[in-house]
Amino acid sequence: MKNARKQWFEADLLDRFSRYVKIYTTSDPKSTTKPSTARQWDLLHLLEAELKALGLVNVHTDPHGYTLGTLPPTPGREQAPAVALLAHVDTSYDAPGENVRPLVHENYQGGPLVLPAGPVIDPATNPLLKNYIGETVITSDGSTLLGADDKAGVAEIMTALAWLTAHPELPRPTLEIVFTSDEEVGRGTEDFPFDQLKSQFAYTLDGTEEGGVESECYNAFAAQVTFHGRSYHPGDARGKLVNAVSMVGLFLTQLPRSESPEATDGRFGCLWANDVTGGIEKAAVNVAVRDFDRAQVDRRLESLRAYAGAVEAAFPGGKVVVETRAQYLNMKDKLEAHPLVLKNLHEAVRRTGREPFTQSIRGGTDGARLTEQGLPTPNLFTGGMNYHSRTEWVALPAMVRASLTVVELAGLWADHTGPVA
Repeated sequence: MKNARKQWFEADLLDRFSRYVKIYTTSDPKSTTKPSTARQWDLLHLLEAELKALGLVNVHTDPHGYTLGTLPPTPGREQAPAVALLAHVDTSYDAPGENVRPLVHENYQGGPLVLPAGPVIDPATNPLLKNYIGETVITSDGSTLLGADDKAGVAEIMTALAWLTAHPELPRPTLEIVFTSDEEVGRGTEDFPFDQLKSQFAYTLDGTEEGGVESECYNAFAAQVTFHGRSYHPGDARGKLVNAVSMVGLFLTQLPRSESPEATDGRFGCLWANDVTGGIEKAAVNVAVRDFDRAQVDRRLESLRAYAGAVEAAFPGGKVVVETRAQYLNMKDKLEAHPLVLKNLHEAVRRTGREPFTQSIRGGTDGARLTEQGLPTPNLFTGGMNYHSRTEWVALPAMVRASLTVVELAGLWADHTGPVA
């Protein structure tokens, strides 16, 4: 990597990322609007203005919370396949996302990063930090998350576009940019503007560890378990009152701790309760179910129904209703049917000087739903780590490599003339 180019990428990325993370864009799983929070418009409209300033065409933000723009191909590459690049603007509601104060740790020396608000990022539990001794690492002040998920991806796409527009001699195909909202609440592809894209495939920048390419994710289902009780005056409640709150309590004790997210890793699936509401007459629990193997998801969903039946039996007169829905499915099989899409992504990483490696996502991305809907969309690393937490961090060199991968990917597809599949 030439030093002058590296310095340019570092400066541009640091400026963009630092500005983007300060914009409050946390999404809301309980909202019925799209986007789920009006504050996401702030970053979407900023990106719209920045895309126009870079000279992209057909730039607009649609009513459903998508900002789109097109970078035309270099002359002679008009017949190359169009490539879509995606990242999401919202941040997780799992940790505070308002008033993010990014801290830039230049020339990191390898010890624990003690954040002003108290959290500590220790290389003993974050061993990848050791890869960045002498480099720049970015965190929040510990009172909020950082927002690298996915503003690192947003910044990396924007910086790659800035480099490509400043260097028109570099070959590129048509690049179609889509910044989405509400990915963190599983609604990032609702009303997705398929009809506005020419691309037959896409890439999301929403991964983690530097060098990682992700083409497999969880099968994700949500279950809403509703408990119907019966109210009665407590002074005369014997044999009459059915307390829905107590029903919830018994149900929660049946969820296996050994299958919780904090007890599993690797290819093991999990389930967990993530929301509890209600009172004596009616209460509800939302349960998330995840696994790479669809059969294991079905097993866990059947277990939830069995737990619900046990609660009904223990509370005569009460009723428990379990409703389930798919959120996204494992994209592995459908992506494997498009080997060139993955091959070029691996080669693009390789051309930046890093051997890529394949990861399975213990979660999902917009790409999972898009792949399911017919737009093959693998996921590229951003360099961000400890997502959804106050100890989130990202190394600037990893962000540079992600952005350079986009540039190399554009060059690879610019030279392609055959079928994509």
